Amino acid sequence: MDLRALQRKPSRNIIGLMSGTSCDGVTAALVRVKGTGPAIVIKLIACENFDFDSELRTRLLAPRMDAREVCALNFEMGRRFANAAAAMQAKAALEPAEVDLIACSGHTLAHLPPRRSDQIGTLQVGETAVIVEQCRVPVVSDFRTRDMAAGGQGAPLVPYADWILFRRPERTSLLLNIGGIANVTVVPPEMKDLIAFDTGPGNMAIDGAMRLLTSGKEHMDKDGAMAARGVVIDEFLDYLLGHPYFNEPPPKSTGREDFGPEVYLRDAIASRRDRKPEDIIATVTTAVAYSIVRAFNRFVKPNYEVTRFIIGGGGAHNSTLLKRIKAGLPGLTVRLTDSYGIPADAREAVAFAILGNETICGTPSNVPQATGASHACVLGKITPP
Repeated sequence: MDLRALQRKPSRNIIGLMSGTSCDGVTAALVRVKGTGPAIVIKLIACENFDFDSELRTRLLAPRMDAREVCALNFEMGRRFANAAAAMQAKAALEPAEVDLIACSGHTLAHLPPRRSDQIGTLQVGETAVIVEQCRVPVVSDFRTRDMAAGGQGAPLVPYADWILFRRPERTSLLLNIGGIANVTVVPPEMKDLIAFDTGPGNMAIDGAMRLLTSGKEHMDKDGAMAARGVVIDEFLDYLLGHPYFNEPPPKSTGREDFGPEVYLRDAIASRRDRKPEDIIATVTTAVAYSIVRAFNRFVKPNYEVTRFIIGGGGAHNSTLLKRIKAGLPGLTVRLTDSYGIPADAREAVAFAILGNETICGTPSNVPQATGASHACVLGKITPP
């Protein structure tokens, strides 16, 4: 389809594809989007998770890669994204609905925001040409780079979509996404008042601790079951919460370079091998919860009267983590995004569908006060069929 004709369509059926730093798999959402800007109306038609096998997960989690492996992963992830998109195209055909566009986040291998050093950059793999060849529709990808070129952190990217999806004229809500990294978006009635930032580690730390403790045999603490059996190790908790990132004011973003298990946990866990594994996991889980609560109390609560705390992302399935977050937020109503029609796992895939729509329409979709960019800009690059 001609891109100008796509712009003129009253509504567009878009597949949003997301692969997070937890390296669990690809989440795909089929979304019908009408309009652009604040007037956008969306309908979630279908969503599905496509899990990675252990071999691919191990490759993506490798602390160091040479150019050959990055090259191979770029095409391999392109195939994984393409397969997920093709499956969603089959679902769309049952509606019946024709898919107009695919919006792909790519899989982040490295993210070096301006706060880190004079080395700045971001790298996502998932070759869009592979997706286009298989699915035969335009693909929007590479959303972070334009924001970073404008001086921004390139993350978090979902605040624009959070405001579209969850704003209410009479209240301010906070959206917490617990993926590999945890991030928050404060959603007030007016976009100009929105803030967002990464609070620190999410599933990345808990999953990484599980892999380290089990020599890679287990890659997650399902439902927080192990953490629930453990006792928090106070001195270990103090160590984990002593990372300097937690004291940095927004705008800020982070990633595996700060909180990958090889950097954040490996030596600390190795020096505590005499402690029970369930106590280690309980402490890491508590550190994630406390870092989120502390970020809210320090950077959000003094300036915003938040009445709803809404949680999405894979970490929403960890009941022990949620219990500890809720305990730190007395008086606040805490709900999952499911209560608002967006399954917790689908929130980011839906967000990228919205961002892809804005790219096609030429509408800026970064939030400068959240990323630190010098101006609002249109995100993403378009690969036509």
